[in-house]
Amino acid sequence: MTVVRALARPLLSVLFVVQGANQVRNPEPLVPKAQPVTDRLVPLAKRVAPAQVGDRIPDTTVNLIRLNGAAQVIGGLALATGKGRRLGAAVLAASLVPTTVAGHPFWQETDKQAKQVQRVQFMKNLGLLGGLLLAAVDTEGQPGLVWRASHGAKAAKRETKRGAKLAKRETKQLAKSARREAKLVARTAKAELPFG
Repeated sequence: MTVVRALARPLLSVLFVVQGANQVRNPEPLVPKAQPVTDRLVPLAKRVAPAQVGDRIPDTTVNLIRLNGAAQVIGGLALATGKGRRLGAAVLAASLVPTTVAGHPFWQETDKQAKQVQRVQFMKNLGLLGGLLLAAVDTEGQPGLVWRASHGAKAAKRETKRGAKLAKRETKQLAKSARREAKLVARTAKAELPFG
C-alpha cells in the first residue's frame, strides 16, 4: 500500500465513523429531515426486495437512521483499516445517497442564504461520493477480477493453441520417425533373407 492510500483512506472515512456513531447513539434529531425520505423509500424497498430481505427492513425512521449509522461506522472502519476496503467504500457510497437527499434538500429551501448553504453541503457530499466510488474500484495497481478473468481466458486459449501445435508437430515427427524405422527394419529384413 502506498503512503497516499495509507493516509487517504482514514481521512476519507473519519467523517463517516464519527457521524455514524452519532446516528446510532442519538438518531432523534435527524428524524424530521429523514422522515420524508424514509416514507418514500421503505415501501419501495419492500416491494422491490425479495420477501426475506423486505421483511427485515425496519419500519421506523429512528431504526433506519441507526441502521444507516451502523453501516457508516462499519464501512468507515473497513475503509480506514484496509480490511474489506472496497466493500466498505461501496457501503459508504450507498449510505451517503439517502443521507445527502434527506440532509441537504437545497431545492426545497426558500431562503436564499439557506439554499446556498444546503447546495454547498450537497455538492460536498457529491465530492465525497466521488472519492468513495474511486476507493471502491481501487485495486491498488493490481489487476481486478474482470481483467484477470478475461486475460486468464485469453491465456488459456493461447496455451491450448500452442499445445495443439506442439502436439501436431510431435505427431508428425513421430510418424516420420516410425516410417524411417519401418524402412530400416524392411531393409534389414530384406538383407538378411537368404535369397537376397
